Amino acid sequence: MLELLTGAGLASSAGLNAYIPLLAAGLLSRFTPLFELGPSWAWLEHPATLVILGVLLAVELLADKVPAVDSVNDAVQTLIRPTSGGITFGAGASSFTTDMDTGDGSWWPIVAGAVIALVFHGLKSVSRPVLNTATFGVGGPVASFIEDGISAVTSFLAIVLPILVLIVVPVTLAAGIWAWRRRRRKKRERAGAEAA
Repeated sequence: MLELLTGAGLASSAGLNAYIPLLAAGLLSRFTPLFELGPSWAWLEHPATLVILGVLLAVELLADKVPAVDSVNDAVQTLIRPTSGGITFGAGASSFTTDMDTGDGSWWPIVAGAVIALVFHGLKSVSRPVLNTATFGVGGPVASFIEDGISAVTSFLAIVLPILVLIVVPVTLAAGIWAWRRRRRKKRERAGAEAA
């Protein structure tokens, strides 16, 4: 059960920021006894991997704070975030038991992680343009900081206290659905105002 919560928490975090959960898993595995990656995922803690992830994280953090650029970044991340979700679910799940290590040919953790990350990414990418439009670009950077914070906290909790994922992930998902519904309502209102 804990391996599934860790995997789901890391994958949902990857849907908001692809590199935070990858970097968290690699750093915590390399430098602490809190998290041990399975043999198939040991490459995540390699120094070269950690440096590359750090650089990619810096690029994403900057790109996601600039209105209009954040939407382009979200489009690019449509492939990257689900991939990160698959990797982090597989790595997180394998940290608890070797049965979950995908080295034996079992791909279900990777597929599950990709789907979870894609759902969170989708909610983020459809709500951001509305937020930017409604706030004249001011809300995008604020939302980005909040998303990065949620991604970092969720990644850490998924590894250290996976049971809390049962609270954090549904709350984050509910917030995303609320933002998506608000976007749809605003579109309908705008369409009604233009028709009148």
